[in-house]
Amino acid sequence: MLDIWQDTLNWQPSTTEQALFQQLYELILAGNQKLNLTRITEAYEFWEKHLWDSVRGFKVLLNKKAEDALASSALKIIDIGTGAGIPGIPAAVTIANSTVDLLDSTQKKITFIDQVLTELKLDNAKTIVGRAEEIGQLRSHRQQYNIALIRAVSSATVCAEYALPLIKKGGLAIIYRGTWRDEENTALANAVPELGGEIECIDQFATPLTHSIRHCLHIRKIASTPAQYPRAVGVPTQRPL
Repeated sequence: MLDIWQDTLNWQPSTTEQALFQQLYELILAGNQKLNLTRITEAYEFWEKHLWDSVRGFKVLLNKKAEDALASSALKIIDIGTGAGIPGIPAAVTIANSTVDLLDSTQKKITFIDQVLTELKLDNAKTIVGRAEEIGQLRSHRQQYNIALIRAVSSATVCAEYALPLIKKGGLAIIYRGTWRDEENTALANAVPELGGEIECIDQFATPLTHSIRHCLHIRKIASTPAQYPRAVGVPTQRPL
């Protein structure tokens, strides 16, 4: 797949990163026998829909130039609702000078990810058991991250409410989506300013093997998020902004 990585992303994983991706695939296959981690188990499908898709979402963080302001210090990243560790573990593998917190509310999945991190010897990633609505109100996490990744969690406006309180001013929320409709764009455009952000871009692309249309929403944090956000557990999904 090296040629496809290079042709589509102008980047390719090192030999070490390739080996870690393969090991991650095998560990998720094994874990899937006990936990409902993913329905995507075929090798090519896993590569495209989990590995390539993850990296495509945060490709702006790869091969960063030295003059980039974020390159001067470690990037602190959080993966909200990490599930099987996607896209957070690929981020920890590939983004230089990064630390990644993997957040999920399901203890069994976090226990599995802890085992994966041990097997992969990834010392720049750690897990957190909890809900985004709760940790977003904790001083130890609120406005502590440069980047928030959030994939296959909820509607875009809900994802924005989960992510933006956790990001520092100037940081970036990357929201992974499949289809994207005009009415979703209108709802997001109305909600994001209330949360202290602005929509930087809505990136549409096709996957390299099945040519499925995907989107990544990039939301920049430009002001402090008001203290009432995120709202209590369950409220963002019940009453989206």
